[in-house]
Amino acid sequence: MSSNTDGSPPSTSSAAAATTRDWIFPSYSFVHSTHNIRRTPRRRRFSSYHPPQSQQFNSTAPASSSEDASNSFTTISPSYRPQSSEFVNYQKSTRLVAGRPDEPAAAPVKSNDAVSSEKIFSKLFRGCLRIRPRFAFSVSIVTTVLSSLLSKNFTLHKEVTQLQDQISKLNVGLKLCNLLDSPDMYNSTLQDVSLDPSKSLKIAALLVSIMLLVLPLFFLKYVDYISSSRRQVDNNSEEVSLNKQLAYRVDVFLSVTPYAKPLALLVATLLLICLGGLALFGVTDDSLADSLWLSWTYIADSGNHANSEGFGSRLVSVSISFGGMLIFAMMLGLVSDAISEKFDSLRKGRSEVVERDHTLILGWSDKLGSLLNQLAIANESLGGGNVVVMAEHDKEEMELDIGKMEFDFRGTSVICRSGSPLILADLKKVSVSKARAIVVLAEDGNADQSDARALRTVLSLTGVKEGLQAHIVVELSDLDNEVLVKLVGGDLVETVVAHDVIGRLMIQCARQPGLAQIWEDILGFENCEFYIKRWPQLDGMQFEDVLISFKEAVPCGVKVASSGGKIILNPDDSYVLQEGDEILVIAEDDDTYSPSDLPTVKDAKFLLVTPLARKPQKILLCGWRRDIDDMIVVLDASLAHGSELWMFNEVPENERERKLTDGGLEIDRLINIILVHREGNAVIRRHLESLPLESFDSILILADESVEDSAIQADSRSLATLLLIRDIQAKRLPYREAMAYQTQRGSFSQGSWIGEMQQASDKSVIISEILDPRTKNLLSMSKISDYVLSNELVSMALAMVAEDRQINDVLEELFAEEGNELHIRAAHLYIEEGEELSFYEILLRARQRREILIGYRLADTEKAVINPPAKNERKEWSMKDVFVVIAEKE
Repeated sequence: MSSNTDGSPPSTSSAAAATTRDWIFPSYSFVHSTHNIRRTPRRRRFSSYHPPQSQQFNSTAPASSSEDASNSFTTISPSYRPQSSEFVNYQKSTRLVAGRPDEPAAAPVKSNDAVSSEKIFSKLFRGCLRIRPRFAFSVSIVTTVLSSLLSKNFTLHKEVTQLQDQISKLNVGLKLCNLLDSPDMYNSTLQDVSLDPSKSLKIAALLVSIMLLVLPLFFLKYVDYISSSRRQVDNNSEEVSLNKQLAYRVDVFLSVTPYAKPLALLVATLLLICLGGLALFGVTDDSLADSLWLSWTYIADSGNHANSEGFGSRLVSVSISFGGMLIFAMMLGLVSDAISEKFDSLRKGRSEVVERDHTLILGWSDKLGSLLNQLAIANESLGGGNVVVMAEHDKEEMELDIGKMEFDFRGTSVICRSGSPLILADLKKVSVSKARAIVVLAEDGNADQSDARALRTVLSLTGVKEGLQAHIVVELSDLDNEVLVKLVGGDLVETVVAHDVIGRLMIQCARQPGLAQIWEDILGFENCEFYIKRWPQLDGMQFEDVLISFKEAVPCGVKVASSGGKIILNPDDSYVLQEGDEILVIAEDDDTYSPSDLPTVKDAKFLLVTPLARKPQKILLCGWRRDIDDMIVVLDASLAHGSELWMFNEVPENERERKLTDGGLEIDRLINIILVHREGNAVIRRHLESLPLESFDSILILADESVEDSAIQADSRSLATLLLIRDIQAKRLPYREAMAYQTQRGSFSQGSWIGEMQQASDKSVIISEILDPRTKNLLSMSKISDYVLSNELVSMALAMVAEDRQINDVLEELFAEEGNELHIRAAHLYIEEGEELSFYEILLRARQRREILIGYRLADTEKAVINPPAKNERKEWSMKDVFVVIAEKE
């Protein structure tokens, strides 16, 4: 402390004031002066004097002189660092001065200002502790940054504004000096120019933009605060927090609203333009419209802000450009996602089919290839058509499989879509209400499950609100489920029971070798098929005259209008066609035939031929089918009394009777056949050698139900069984018969294995069930067996019914147990040796037997001719020729 100017000791008030000041800001001199020493007052001097290292900080040591007292007020150098003992003495002296109650020294008295400052500081500190540290830190940073930016921006803006005002005043004054002479007008003009009402507007715009930018942050913090407060109030409450509810609402909006993401992007872009425009309007001299336009240019092109001048303008422009980059990144992401989603929908078959009068196929199976081939052939005369396939498979896989099919589509377009026929939305996607025919394929696998799915598909089709203009062709696996499907579908449904049809067809082919090839010609669209059409010019004509009225077709029946459209196959010759009746014919195409004038045909000569009595036969069934009970019933009705039916398969004998009984077969009621059971594997030679294979009249190799799901595996098993049976038969033939056969055929050498098998084929007929059409090439080249292409024949039948649903009644009668069916007749029933007759004349002779002649097969050919041309041309026939007729079952 300093002394008074007159050398008197300082007063008590000054000493107290000095003590109070030194307590607040303790100095080096105060630490060494604890006594009240009288010193001459002098101004504080700042020096870089460093005390010696040996000097100790002792509060009890008195000052030696006034010079020492003055030196004690010297400021401590910043580079000075007290020793540890000095620091301890300093802390002790500080506690003495602060007035600790446990120290003997007396504390100096604090002033009221110091006490009030301490209380205010403590209150502020306690208030700050109540605020969350993280939130307070964030608010402080934001406030500091915004305050500094605003202060700097306002300062620079004020300087720029002043300079612009001065320049504008000088420019206006210069112009007014040249134009005006009145000093009053000059002064008033300067006053008007000096007024700038846009300053306050610009400041307000800047504040509004900042407030709008910061407001969402405070809102999110407030929501978080409310959520945490609710959790603290009730910890056991299961109420969802407010921030989770808001997040859920946003998620629902983005998920449910179709155009939520583009709309959100548009709103974000407009907000950024508006906020950026307001901020630019506040920091630049541009108008509001120009600022908004600049804001858009900064968003559209992030490099446009390079010409900005001034700190505020550059800061705002950089912020807008950064937001523009984010917005355009999101926009590119949305556009990329939309394009990818569209391509994925096209690739996966999710897009809608806009077609009319197309054929719709629901399901996927091994029969699809043959079905598409037949539909392509049928649409060839129309220049092609459209076929839509919908299945629960990937669209690319379906297109790849269809592309591998080895046939010409003949202008027909095949469109694949992925979906379920049980879902109405997927059915509408393929324009089900505008299709002209709908084919429901049976699935490979369990018959009951396949038919149940077909039933649900029919229910879905009948539930289409727009209605159906097409008929539904349903492929079923079990005959027992046909009634239920027809009950659900009503008049819209036509059913084709594939398994039962093939079983009956195999029995017909076993009794009449070569019938399978005739069925291929009639069912397929490649050759001749059934057509129904009305010809008004034939009304009032008898059916025997209608038979010879078509040069390019063979009439087979009549669709009687008076009987509700019932189709009568092989009607009486005396039936007279009425108005509305239609003619059923076999022709090459629906536009290749028409009635013509009646030709002159010689009266038919009746040949009385006594029919031969049926002889008992011995038939072998290799394999087990789920409809084998129905096949046994058909065989019992068609074979002579005393026939034997041998059943050879892997099913244990004690289980066969149970399975046959469960299928509806009553073994005790079998009249004409006797069941003989043998257990074994049809692909093991020693098992087959235990059978009398050389004594069977017919052998049916069935596609066993254990491998029928795989066409290739089933065909491989059938081929192996066929080769083993033929080889065993050839080895058991007498040597003389073998030599006679080789001499007659002459096509293979004596040691040729294929020749021996062909010889065995003359002794017994083998019918093999083939699932894959590619397997038939092996059998047709070897000529060791007849075959039935089950999948292909079913596909042909489905295609025919899809093109014309009326044909289903014809096929049902031809495959049924009763009614008419196809027969292969010997030539001696219609002609005599060396007789020359026309096709029409043989047709009339067949009518005497109540049969309709539709074709023939010559002795030196392997393929039958159905609906031959030049029907009125005479030719010489051979007794080894055979004729194909439609006749009642025997």
